[in-house]
Amino acid sequence: MTWSSFTAPERIPAIGFLGILLILGLLAHTKPAFAHAIVVESTPAVNAEVGGPDVHIDLRFNSRIDHARSRLILTDAAGHKVRVTIPGDAPADHILTTVKGVAPGKCTLEWRVLSVDGHLTRGLIPFTVTVP
Repeated sequence: MTWSSFTAPERIPAIGFLGILLILGLLAHTKPAFAHAIVVESTPAVNAEVGGPDVHIDLRFNSRIDHARSRLILTDAAGHKVRVTIPGDAPADHILTTVKGVAPGKCTLEWRVLSVDGHLTRGLIPFTVTVP
């Protein structure tokens, strides 16, 4: 069967066919847009044991976050909540900081971040501080 043997409704105009190919090509090379920033890697890890009294925090997210509008709260073994300072000089998808003088015991790191697309997300990372 040749191209000329198709009836008019079955023909795809050349520009339509090329347009479909272009759209499919663009879709194949795009990255998905994440609507919410979520932790993809953390130090301390969930339920990890870390040596104290200074605890290094490194949270890596799946998208860029607004450091100035994000929050970290550390709850120590005695139940005291401490707001952790988030320096603004970390990579756009990381929170990097250190909390000094954390007493041994079970702790929880509560994170609340604003992704640059405007979505607020939050989560908890429980961990245990051990005596060095």
